[in-house]
Amino acid sequence: MFAGSATRLLGYEARSLLERLNEIRPFALTLPMVAAAAPSVAAQAAIDGFLAEGRRELRTLVARFLAWLDSPAGVAASAATAQRHFTVVRLRFLAVLTQFDVFADALTERSQHGYGEWLGGLDVAATDALTLPGRPFEPPPVICHLDRGPGAAIRRVRTRLPGGGVNPVALIRVPRERMVGSAIASSLVHEVGHQGAEQLGLVAALHAHLGAMAAARPAQRAEWSCLQQWISEIVADWWSVAHVGIGSTLGLISVVGLPRPFVVRLGLDDPHPPPWIRVKISAAIGARLYPDAQWGQLAALWESLYPLHGAATPEARLFGRLEEVLPEFAALLADFRPPSLQGRTLAQTFPVHDRQPARLRALWQTQQAHPETLAALPATLAFAVVGQAKYDGRIGAAAEVALLRRLLRFWALHSTVDSREVCAQAQARGMARAV
Repeated sequence: MFAGSATRLLGYEARSLLERLNEIRPFALTLPMVAAAAPSVAAQAAIDGFLAEGRRELRTLVARFLAWLDSPAGVAASAATAQRHFTVVRLRFLAVLTQFDVFADALTERSQHGYGEWLGGLDVAATDALTLPGRPFEPPPVICHLDRGPGAAIRRVRTRLPGGGVNPVALIRVPRERMVGSAIASSLVHEVGHQGAEQLGLVAALHAHLGAMAAARPAQRAEWSCLQQWISEIVADWWSVAHVGIGSTLGLISVVGLPRPFVVRLGLDDPHPPPWIRVKISAAIGARLYPDAQWGQLAALWESLYPLHGAATPEARLFGRLEEVLPEFAALLADFRPPSLQGRTLAQTFPVHDRQPARLRALWQTQQAHPETLAALPATLAFAVVGQAKYDGRIGAAAEVALLRRLLRFWALHSTVDSREVCAQAQARGMARAV
């Protein structure tokens, strides 16, 4: 057919790319899912707009290549030169497909019965965790999806995608084994914290501040240097504790409760604190934000699971010294005033007042008499109430899972239908019980 003509062969292949490109249609036209499982309009529009721009760019690239093939320069070029030009086009086509698959993998699972609406509810909770009082920044669109593995992760908005291009949404990976369990709130809001910290410029500001602390205190330089190294993960843990209270630390324990060597191992270049001291840091943050004896009790419980008494290892000695500075460190975080907050402290920026243990316990008591109470609360506050009830022994594992499932479904539906209509239906038909 091509009779040995490189020009005809490569022109055919380039036009074939265009035909295949036409099969990449907007997700709104291809994905079957119930309305409650659909991503937000903002998220879907951002993704489809990003992919549409990639398709336009590729069509322009193919058109230029075909025009070059027919130009005097293309006719005079060797077959090898023409092939090099074509491979540039083909690599860009593969990059567009890779970017499509990144979002397709996250969205197609929403057609699964049960999981789809739970993910819709997690989208609502993640957006709530990004919406701070006073709105120091506008929350970006968020999409949650499931994946294998024990840990959650986030692909932040405006980060580079495979093959190039800037990510248009915050894409949060939730471990399938967390769905739906008691640690889901802790993992979700921790990942949200990475996005929020980026929006506020917290990591760079705190990194510099802790570096100055280490330089100013030679006797404690190792301790403050470690906290500086781990600050990106600590800030995300702060975000989680500041939104879901003791449920955050309980969830962290369930995630990092690994064989002992992993719990106490100190990595010199790991941005994650070793799990042993990480739980202690989380409890210290909680004690600073929500003064209550429960934080010391939980820290002691954690230490009983992984005792270090009598251990003479370098890790144990460092952990002991770190524990001594944790109250000061937690106060430093609470009182920190990054430039992005224009004079406000971190503690003043987060909804800490609503998450005090006494208030959470009172809300749980109200929930017992009026089951629709939690559904009417902001999602992260409802998570905090359930986490407090778990710590207090007020709810069993099966009841907790059932309640979280109902809440996630309710939030997903509430985000889909007019909120006033949903609330009226919830009160009239007991939707908070039956969704």
